[in-house]
Amino acid sequence: MSLRVAPLVVLALCAAGPARAVEVLTGTLKSAAGRGEIVIGYRESSIPFSFVEGKRADGTPRVVGYAIDLCGEVVEDVQKAIGRPLKVRYEPVTPDTRIAAVAGGKVDLECGSTTANAARRRQVAFSPVDFISATKLLVRKGSPVASYRDLAGRTVVVTSGTTNEGILRDLLARLKIAAQVVTAPDHAASFAMVKEGKADAFALDDILLYGLIATDPADGPSYTVLPDKLSYEPYGIMFRKDDPEMAALVAATFTRLAESRELRWTYERWFLRRLPNGERLDVPMSDDLRVSFQLMGLDAGE
Repeated sequence: MSLRVAPLVVLALCAAGPARAVEVLTGTLKSAAGRGEIVIGYRESSIPFSFVEGKRADGTPRVVGYAIDLCGEVVEDVQKAIGRPLKVRYEPVTPDTRIAAVAGGKVDLECGSTTANAARRRQVAFSPVDFISATKLLVRKGSPVASYRDLAGRTVVVTSGTTNEGILRDLLARLKIAAQVVTAPDHAASFAMVKEGKADAFALDDILLYGLIATDPADGPSYTVLPDKLSYEPYGIMFRKDDPEMAALVAATFTRLAESRELRWTYERWFLRRLPNGERLDVPMSDDLRVSFQLMGLDAGE
């Protein structure tokens, strides 16, 4: 279904009126309407995409980020399609659990920093691309590791369940570099292993490494990200596959955000302006991402 046809599907549902809309709903929209809630899977330390920043008045984690904002727009359109408000519940996921959580119905939308690749598309569906990253290495400044070619005899940590692990292992095997690869359960734990001297480098998507450095004012300035790009990582929001109605709605949301320029503004809020802790990432939109957004309707002059 093309991005231009998708909005018509959503408009047709909304125009049908609340009662009629619920009758014709299928897949995720039908189950969300039946439950009266939509469940968002979030990450605790995928800065600036999806992370926890303090607590809300009721004591629950305050989940914020670029992907969380985009998912909020999707939720608004889901509510319009259903014809009534839904309770929004946040469910934490990890790199190891996120795909199963979506495929098994534990969460309806996974709003984090997940690479949309062919292997994963066999299990779940993805929104249009919302960011493009690359696997790189984080090391302590002054480290003898200045490139992936310097990893022989050293230890590299990766976050379990990420594409970075397979990419790194394949690279080391292909180049016959004898490095030890270890895993940690999340990005914060992986970073901690480098800080504690248990690993010489941390392989992860570059934007997430920049986020970890920027939000750690005490130790962050002591680390740097090496320039070598080890992979290409296009991100997207995950939802259940074989759900054409939800796919049409998600595509329509992205088209609406691109055409209204809100997609650009949301990007700038998280990548160019100050984060909640007062730090900036200062990561301008890449040419590849700008072209992707333009294909969805963003004015080429913007």
